[in-house]
Amino acid sequence: MTKTSKLSVFKSIKNKLTTPSNWLCFFSGFFLVFAYAPFSYWWLALILPSIILHQVRHASPKVAAKKIALFAFGWFSSGISWVHVSIDQFGGLPLIFSLLLMLALCAYLAIFPALAGYLTARIAKNKQVNLWLFPSVWLLCEYLRSVVLTGFPWLSLGYSQIDSPLASFAPVIGEVGLTGIILLLNICWIKIYCVCTDLLKNNQNNQTNTVTVTRKKLVLPLGLALSIMLISLVLTQLSWTELTGKSAKIALIQGNIPQSIKWQPEQEWPTMLKYLDLTRVNYDADIIVWPESAIPALEPAVQDYLSTVNSSAMLNNSTIITGLINYNFESKEYFNALLVLGKKNIEDEQGYSYNHSNRYYKSHLLPIGEFVPFQELLRPIAPFFNLPMSSFTSGNYVQPNLIANGLHILPLNCFEVAFPAQLAANFTDDTDMILTVSNDAWFGDSHGPHQHFEIARMRALEFGRPLVRATNNGVTGIINHLGEVTAIAPQFEEVVLRGTVEFVSGDTPYSQWPNLILWLMILLPLLVMKAFKF
Repeated sequence: MTKTSKLSVFKSIKNKLTTPSNWLCFFSGFFLVFAYAPFSYWWLALILPSIILHQVRHASPKVAAKKIALFAFGWFSSGISWVHVSIDQFGGLPLIFSLLLMLALCAYLAIFPALAGYLTARIAKNKQVNLWLFPSVWLLCEYLRSVVLTGFPWLSLGYSQIDSPLASFAPVIGEVGLTGIILLLNICWIKIYCVCTDLLKNNQNNQTNTVTVTRKKLVLPLGLALSIMLISLVLTQLSWTELTGKSAKIALIQGNIPQSIKWQPEQEWPTMLKYLDLTRVNYDADIIVWPESAIPALEPAVQDYLSTVNSSAMLNNSTIITGLINYNFESKEYFNALLVLGKKNIEDEQGYSYNHSNRYYKSHLLPIGEFVPFQELLRPIAPFFNLPMSSFTSGNYVQPNLIANGLHILPLNCFEVAFPAQLAANFTDDTDMILTVSNDAWFGDSHGPHQHFEIARMRALEFGRPLVRATNNGVTGIINHLGEVTAIAPQFEEVVLRGTVEFVSGDTPYSQWPNLILWLMILLPLLVMKAFKF
C-alpha cells in the first residue's frame, strides 16, 4: 500500500469516527445504562432507543447494521463495564489487555442488535428499515443472544421497567414482552414526531389535502401508545396470585468474605466457623440460607463439619441451605452445589447425609468463571483462564425443587437467574418460593450486583412467587411475589438479614407459557403487518 493510499484510508476512518450521527448513535446507547439499577431512571429506555431508530429509519441493511452496532456497543460498554473489575483484579492481566477483553465482549454482544437492524431492512420490501417490523426481529436476535455460546442475556431492555407502570405487563408477557413494548413505544414517538413535522411543513405550504392525509397517519402510533398505557393501568388492577396466609421466617447470612482470600487453604476453617457462628443466634428462623460456595471446601472433605451443622439445625427444628463444591470420585467431576442441612420435612429425623438427593447442581455454568471453552488453548495464555473453581460439570437442566422444612424451593445459582426458560422448566405447582444465591464479590463496588438483583426482582414478578437472594457481600434481599423488595442488606458488611416470606397460590400467565409467549411476541406483529399491509 502506497503512502497516498494509506493517508486516504486514514482520512476515511477519521471521517467516519468524527461523524456527528455516529457519535449520536454511540452515546444514545452509552447513556442507556442509567435506565437500569442502581440508577433506575426507567423512562430513559422509553426515549433513547428512539434516537437510533430515527437515525436508521431510511437506512439500507448495511448502514442500519453499522449504526445499531454503534448504539449497542455504547450500551454494553457502559452497561457491563463491571466485567472489567473481575478481569482486572483477579485475571492477572495488564490493564490494557483486561480492557481489550471487556471491549471484545461488548463488540460480540453488539452483533445481535446489529443483526436485528440488518435483517429488518433486508426483509422489508423497500430494503430500508420498516420500524414496525423491528421489534419482532429484535426479539428474535435477543433470543439468539440468550442461547448462542451458552447465552448472555444480560441488560435486556425489559429489566429497566421493574419499577415503571409498564411492570404490570411482566406477569402476562414477561420481560421479553416488556422489551417488545419498549421498542413499540419508541417507534410510536418517532412516527408521531415525523407526522407532526410533515404537518408543520404542509401547513406552511397551504397544502390542505396533504394535511388531511398526513393527520390520518397519527391514528396508528397515537392509538397504539394510548392503548399500551391503558392496558398497563388495567393490568395493575388484576391479581394473578393470592396470599395463602402461610409464611416462613427467613435468615440470609452475608459473610462478606473478601474474594482475594476466599480460596486460600488457611482461610477454610475461619470462613466455615464464621457462618456457623452467625447461624447459631438465628435458629429460630424456619429457613437459613448461606450464599454460593459459602463453604470453601469439597463436600467429602468436610463431613464432620456438615454433620455438626446438620445436627444443630435438626435440634432447633430449622433448615440450612448452603452452597459448596462436591466432587464425584468415580466420575472425577466437580459440581457447584446447593444442599439442604437439617429438616427436610417436619417429621424428618435424619436430615443431611452424604450424596443425599435433597440437593441442586448448577446447570447453566458461566463461561471462563466456571468452565473454560477450548481450555487446552486458553488456559496456558493467562491466569484469567485459570480462575479458582473453573472446571465444573453441569447439573441436569431439570432437577427437583429443594425441600426445606416442608417448603418446596426452586433454586437458581447466580447467573442462572437471568434465564427465565430454565426457571420455567423447573417451576411446579408445588413451588412455594424461588431461591437464588451468588458471590458478586468478583465485581466489587460496581453496578453489576445491582443489575443482578434487578433481574431477580423481574423473575419474582414474572412467576408470581416470592424470591430470596443470599450473597457473599451483596446485594442480599427478600422480594415478594410482586417483585417488591421487602428487606435488603447493606453491601460489603457482615450481616444477617431477617424477614418473613408470605406464600401465594395461583399462577401467572407467563409462568405457564413462557416459550409460547416468546414466539407469539415475535410472530404476532408480523402476522398483523401482513394482514393490514403496512
